Amino acid sequence: MKKISVCFGALAILLSNIMCVVVAYNYSDMLWGIQYAGYSAPAWTAFLSAIPFVVGIAICIGLAIVFKRKCA
Repeated sequence: MKKISVCFGALAILLSNIMCVVVAYNYSDMLWGIQYAGYSAPAWTAFLSAIPFVVGIAICIGLAIVFKRKCA
């Protein structure tokens, strides 16, 4: 169970890094689109793409904690 706990912890860290990349790309794309392509949505809407990642990270952390407690 300890190996599974470590795997879910590592997955949570990996998801957080991927989330940062995706949100940064979407934000910069929104800023470019607002300035040059005529997008009408505000740039902060790029942060809405972080919601599924936050849910996945929370689930991974929760599972890591549960499996760590079952190990001990």
